[in-house]
Amino acid sequence: MRILLIEDDKELSDYVAKGLTEQGHNVETAYDGKDGLFLATTESFDVLIIDRMLPKLDGLTIVKTLRGAQDKVPVLILSALGEVDDRVIGLKAGGDDYLVKPFAFSELLARLEALKRRYEAEAEQPMTKLTLADLEMDLLSRKVSRGGQKIDLQSREFKLLEYLVRHQGQVVTRTMLLENVWNYHFDPQTNVIDVHISRLRSKIDKEFDTPLIHTVRGAGYIVEVA
Repeated sequence: MRILLIEDDKELSDYVAKGLTEQGHNVETAYDGKDGLFLATTESFDVLIIDRMLPKLDGLTIVKTLRGAQDKVPVLILSALGEVDDRVIGLKAGGDDYLVKPFAFSELLARLEALKRRYEAEAEQPMTKLTLADLEMDLLSRKVSRGGQKIDLQSREFKLLEYLVRHQGQVVTRTMLLENVWNYHFDPQTNVIDVHISRLRSKIDKEFDTPLIHTVRGAGYIVEVA
């Protein structure tokens, strides 16, 4: 596994990194929250080990930032805070597991391996639901709701919204929509996209304070909470 260890106790960090390396894992280390978040968001890791109390940026803030960016990499939180409420707070922040200091290295290793197995098993399961803010799409029942309010979409509108939400936060061009929603590999020289986007907006955004579908002039569209 490629593991990122964010721990400000250098002695402990070196001990854990050495043990994981001896087990055949590739370990990157950071000694403060700011450097740790930079590595977590610019490189790819199988598992993150994050100390809860860090200089510059605390561990829970790192986890919340990653989850807010839809990063689902497994996170094991380390902390000297071991009360039930402390563990609950860590898990609610987005941690997948919580290990209290001091700990046995064998337990740390076992928990990391369990996290990776769970993550791989979940990744193999087909995605059946998509979400963006208070918008929910059930891909099996083909039902859509926003803020708990049911929204009726025609088949093409559903397919268009699904494609946009799957690419949330990214600019989607007209060519991408023509190819992936309409299966056109040429420009039909019609306003079919504009018509369907307009219909979607009237159903998805019109009754709500926060619009989700945005036009990127000269480029295409993007769905996000602006």
